Amino acid sequence: MWQSCAPENEVEFQLPHIRLSGRLWGAPDKPLILALHGWLDNANSFEPLAEELSSEYQVLAIDWPGHGGSEHRPGAYPLHWVDYLYDLELLVDRLSHRQSPVAIVGHSLGGIVASAYTAAFPERVGKLVLIEAISPLFEEASRNNQRLRHSFISHGRFLMKRDEDPAVYDSIEVAVKARMRLTGLDENWCRLLVDRNMQKHDIGVSWRSDPRLKLDSPIRLTFEQVDALMSGHSTNTLLIIADRGYSQINTLLPKAKSWFKRLSYVELEGDHHLHMGNAVNTAKAIRDYLSEDVADAD
Repeated sequence: MWQSCAPENEVEFQLPHIRLSGRLWGAPDKPLILALHGWLDNANSFEPLAEELSSEYQVLAIDWPGHGGSEHRPGAYPLHWVDYLYDLELLVDRLSHRQSPVAIVGHSLGGIVASAYTAAFPERVGKLVLIEAISPLFEEASRNNQRLRHSFISHGRFLMKRDEDPAVYDSIEVAVKARMRLTGLDENWCRLLVDRNMQKHDIGVSWRSDPRLKLDSPIRLTFEQVDALMSGHSTNTLLIIADRGYSQINTLLPKAKSWFKRLSYVELEGDHHLHMGNAVNTAKAIRDYLSEDVADAD
């Protein structure tokens, strides 16, 4: 079960291994959509989209561990994206006791995790919507040594500094401007994201996101591994790409058409965060897709 907490649409899930926070929009009698955010984002990234969908759906957006209000993973070991698959498995199991989602919507990292998860467990997810994501990242096996060394060196530096007090800023404005420079995202959306990833003190604000999120993981899958995982992907899937999004998505599109047995895709105006900047059309694409799928099932 989920536990409501303040403010009004904040929720928490105590999973066997970690506590997740999130936000919930829409009436409880509506079909549930589970929304999974991208790297260094949080549940707030789905606020614009949820406001467009909440008259017809209940939208649950969670904070991944180390993001937003969720707990950090224990210890100080390196992080790996596969950990999110286990988080999702236990969350889907928990939701099934109350209201299973009719669809999972994943943006960027969230889409990568959802895509890999449904490839392995297609019976657990009825419908899948990927926003600017197709499959797990991969690289040549020849880079394994370099990646492993670089990861352990960067984590060693982290261990030397982890007992230091976090930097405190007068306000979130510094972080908002830094996010704008890094991503090119509009100021209002940067502010929405940054606000949930920071904590307030008497003298200012500081980051509450896990600093390990910015460090390289020790290993990445090869193309052969990803190809084997994704081949025969049977979950009914909608892929939404942005005309100014990540170029790698378009590069992988021909492969995606061979991986996914049931794939629809649409290109919309916007950048990598088009579900924020173009929430109206993104919501329409999702709404039309889910409605068409229901009609086909009938």
